[in-house]
Amino acid sequence: MAGIGSRLKPHTLTVPKPLTLIAGKSIVERLVAEIVTVVGQDITDIAFIIGPASKGFPLDTEKQLIKIAQKFGANGSVFVQEEALGTAHAVYQARTLLKGPCVIAFADTLFKADFSIDKETDGIIWVKKVKNPKAFGVVKLKEGIITDFIEKPEEFVSDLAIIGIYYFKSGDQLGSEIDYLIDNNITGKGGEFQLTDVLETLKQKGAEFKPGTVTDWMDNGNKEVTVETNKKVLKYERQAGKHLVSDSVVLVNSEIIAPCYIGEGVVITNSTIGPYVSLGDNSKVTDSTITDSLIQKNSIIKNANLDKAMIGNNVVFNGNFTRVSLGDFSQLE
Repeated sequence: MAGIGSRLKPHTLTVPKPLTLIAGKSIVERLVAEIVTVVGQDITDIAFIIGPASKGFPLDTEKQLIKIAQKFGANGSVFVQEEALGTAHAVYQARTLLKGPCVIAFADTLFKADFSIDKETDGIIWVKKVKNPKAFGVVKLKEGIITDFIEKPEEFVSDLAIIGIYYFKSGDQLGSEIDYLIDNNITGKGGEFQLTDVLETLKQKGAEFKPGTVTDWMDNGNKEVTVETNKKVLKYERQAGKHLVSDSVVLVNSEIIAPCYIGEGVVITNSTIGPYVSLGDNSKVTDSTITDSLIQKNSIIKNANLDKAMIGNNVVFNGNFTRVSLGDFSQLE
């Protein structure tokens, strides 16, 4: 999670993208929870690779991440990738923990999968069919085994995109190959150290990688897809019978149309909320209609008619505005 999330600005100017709340939980916490379910094994350590404070990572980021690891009964460690030198270089920061079975995941995506890991498999690469494979690393298959890894192909070779989640039976072997790549300054596309190059080397040395297919892949790359992910998560939470509206919510002449997540201490007056709205803790909504939107904590919304909106923390939004002060990259549409 070392990237700065530039496509999701202004929401990532003060909060790292993986700590953005979706239905009350951060993206990275939801990702870890799904991995724990799929792995079906005890998790001893969770390592988070973040970027430096100079790239917008707040000083309390480490504290928040350690708490997430503890929720899953694991030891939490935080490593800093000071310079963005590629995916393999990011994983390299946590080299000391690459021992035994491990999962590598990029924290800008959420997924749903319906299978457990075969402990005897050398590795599993989660993939999903996409319409535009040029934007992704992709794999080619033969008889259920991955035969090739191609990073952002110019010509069509496969539409099975690597979604950014990997299982390795041997973290030690993975670490050794990353060591070799970096020690010998072997860079791939973009002049960076790419994880796909490591996968290719492991395959050439006899490791067999199988594809892991997902039932749903939810991107959080920009505002539009993040709002859509919020909608999907709310559907899944409702299907699972989760209690989504806090008991402390105050409703005054208002209606909540399910599914919605409404956090602690929220006050809603003369308004209709939902469906598919996440409204963060201690927010206040007055004289408004909000549908299909994602609103973070401690915000005040008045006289608004919002649909497919994303609003950050500590925002004051008055639909009857005359004097406006908006920061860099903000949008009023």
